[in-house]
Amino acid sequence: MAERPHVDLPTDKELVLKVIPMPADSNANGDIFGGWVMAQTDLAGSVLPARIARGRIATVAVNEFVFKQPVRVGDILSFYSAVTRVGHSSVTVDVEVFAETVRDQGRYVKVTEATLTYVAIDDGGKPRPLPQSAAAA
Repeated sequence: MAERPHVDLPTDKELVLKVIPMPADSNANGDIFGGWVMAQTDLAGSVLPARIARGRIATVAVNEFVFKQPVRVGDILSFYSAVTRVGHSSVTVDVEVFAETVRDQGRYVKVTEATLTYVAIDDGGKPRPLPQSAAAA
């Protein structure tokens, strides 16, 4: 197996999720399905927008999604997020995903990066304005 390049964790983003992919999340080679990584990234990306919106939100765009390294069964994944834009009803975030192995904890590899946009919605699923204090968040 090729060595993956180690990197430092971001200091300008918040740790919003940690998860360990299991064999059911992988293909026959032991690599985790990209769709599984995307779903986890969407969950992680929603944490900060939900805090700002103080209510229901929905994913409206995956602006960018880049797979940099494979994710393997048993990797410990750390998802870091930061808000990059707050609009009238939407919030855009950057998410970076880092992997570490159980045997090599503390040494991180960046495996994915993405930019996603979420919109605040009302109980009927229609866009709603963010709370007034969201601009200060």
